[in-house]
Amino acid sequence: MTRIAIRQYSPEHASSLAAAGLHPTLARILAARGVARAAELATDLPELVPPAAMKGIGHAAAYLADAIAAGKRLLIVADYDCDGATACAVGVRGLRMLGARVEYIVPNRFEYGYGLTPEIVALAARQQPDVIVTVDNGIASVDGVAAANALGIDVVVTDHHLPGSELPQAAVIVNPNQPGCEFPSKNLAGVGVMFYVLLALRAELRQRGVYTQATQPPLQTLLDLVALGTVADVVKLDTNNRILVAQGLRRMRAGRMQPGVAALFRAAGREAARANTFDLGFGLGPRLNAAGRLADMSLGIECLLTEDANRAWEIAQELDSMNRERRDIEAGMQQEALQILEQPLAGPDPSARFTVSVFNDTWHQGVIGIVASRLKDKFHRPTITFAPGDETTVKGSGRSIPGFHLRDALDLVSKRHPGMLLKFGGHAMAAGLTVRAERFAEFQEAFEAVGREWLTDDQLARVIETDGDIEDQCFSPEFVTLLEQQVWGQGFPAPTFCGEFDVLRQSVLKGKHLKLQLGRGSQRLDAIWFNHADSLGASAQVAYRLDNNTFNGVTRVQLVIEHAQ
Repeated sequence: MTRIAIRQYSPEHASSLAAAGLHPTLARILAARGVARAAELATDLPELVPPAAMKGIGHAAAYLADAIAAGKRLLIVADYDCDGATACAVGVRGLRMLGARVEYIVPNRFEYGYGLTPEIVALAARQQPDVIVTVDNGIASVDGVAAANALGIDVVVTDHHLPGSELPQAAVIVNPNQPGCEFPSKNLAGVGVMFYVLLALRAELRQRGVYTQATQPPLQTLLDLVALGTVADVVKLDTNNRILVAQGLRRMRAGRMQPGVAALFRAAGREAARANTFDLGFGLGPRLNAAGRLADMSLGIECLLTEDANRAWEIAQELDSMNRERRDIEAGMQQEALQILEQPLAGPDPSARFTVSVFNDTWHQGVIGIVASRLKDKFHRPTITFAPGDETTVKGSGRSIPGFHLRDALDLVSKRHPGMLLKFGGHAMAAGLTVRAERFAEFQEAFEAVGREWLTDDQLARVIETDGDIEDQCFSPEFVTLLEQQVWGQGFPAPTFCGEFDVLRQSVLKGKHLKLQLGRGSQRLDAIWFNHADSLGASAQVAYRLDNNTFNGVTRVQLVIEHAQ
């Protein structure tokens, strides 16, 4: 069941924002997202929380400054997703700007798995680094750091993931989520943490007289990469992250971005001059991620590091091709998953369950996370999809719904059934795990048991949160442009509205999209409901987003339907 809800907001905060000059409807929308004062919408770099507030960052800056002065060889070990790739590119570019000798490696997810493992350390050691710097991983790499220490290689951990019960014995740890860190923005992505380390390092080098304010390298040129990684990793866009993303978008719109980012815009068929978070999350991010999912993220990182626009375009086209392949694989897997779930042997219909966990021995490890996300959206249940690991294991990737902390659920399963989970990790909304193959059916039951204990009927009902109805004059390209200028994303959702409309015309495009003309009073509005072909009645309650649709040089407002009843 799906119901449409309207967000609550503080009229006092909405009035305060409107009094500061914001459009009254926009003021109401922002107040519903917890914005109380216009100052909270500032997106200038000086408004960032200062680096000094992050535990370990002063130590990291001094350590890296000493390493640069001593000519030590640094090696970045990256994660294989978009956050890891952008964090690696920011680290390599930024450290080189600041005088470091630095190279990188990124593990192939199918050979090595995630994080700084002893196997990755052995691979890294072939390059004879003095220091390994992790980006977007490392906080759980207790064994890997121990292996590096045994070889005489120091490790600097930069990460944002939640730590386990034991921290690695690294030379330095910078992670806003480590115990005792009072940095107020706990939502930095891995790329954001690396950018902060560079800011602190540059300040340290200024203090040592290496640079002045006038001669210091312009680290702000890396903000396009910071924005891309932050949005693609779906971290909460709190005030601090919104500043980083807004700054990156500003550079993209002005054409001041890395050649690889420009090439990814072109490959995705999107205009950098109108860049928004949707472009980053659904256009550029998936193309970069495709390399890590199907092949090797080194290709994605090369795209972000090259200064040659022609080479960047070659790689972007290759990434685009990989993304098409990934979509085809994903569509096939999703179809197979639905067939498995429809079989009587699979148990009750998914809508009667509290969780979904499904395995197929032909599935691709690199794509199971996306399939889990699609099934979670379809059934509105915590969902884990599994592919073969090695001979004795299956590997799962899970996505959750609000109110069900996925990592905590796996922790409970692990405690109740010792030895069933070989490893697991993640956070509230996403997690990965490895299960003994012969105990998969047992895992399904154990996971379902936690779902039945933790989830209520209300949580299992899909709720589309909206910002209510809007005035007729808001159906204008100017108002839509006003909305597009804000930074929307995870934890700060783009506005969705709802209202009653007459259905004047409807037809099906390409066999799967419902195209409509809606009416209200004297207004006539074009609308589209993607991936929905069932027609509506004479009138409907519609939840929708606003979009500017330009055709033959004329821009009209279009309603993009999320749900109608």
